[in-house]
Amino acid sequence: MEEQSELDLRLFRIWMKATKAVAENIQKDIESHHINHENFITLELLYSKGPQPVQKISETLSIPSGSITYVVNKLEKKGLVERQTNPHDKRASNVVLTEEGRTLFNEVFPKHVNTISQNLSFISNDEKEQLIDLLKRIGMGAQNLEK
Repeated sequence: MEEQSELDLRLFRIWMKATKAVAENIQKDIESHHINHENFITLELLYSKGPQPVQKISETLSIPSGSITYVVNKLEKKGLVERQTNPHDKRASNVVLTEEGRTLFNEVFPKHVNTISQNLSFISNDEKEQLIDLLKRIGMGAQNLEK
């Protein structure tokens, strides 16, 4: 096999193993808070970005609209989110964290961020910046290959 192909395959294998290890640790952290993945990422989006229409949540998180409606309904029943009329379009509603949802995430999110930081603590900040740049370039290049 050609030297370039061997290097590319080695990089890909290591990248996938590292991604899997980090993702498993992050998933364990999410589960430790008794929240499933879809609920967590929905709450995190609302916590970070504020009120969102259901359709925007669906698009942002790449969750089909029927599934995200189910997730929002479940979170609403738990008292963690509520639907409020969109002030700019009375026909639409935004999903908003309730006080209970915000309180929960004020407790959970710092622990989650700490878990992420622990998983990335094996490289320096300069290396992190370099890796961000490299992964962006790979991602953008790969997206352009699809066209």
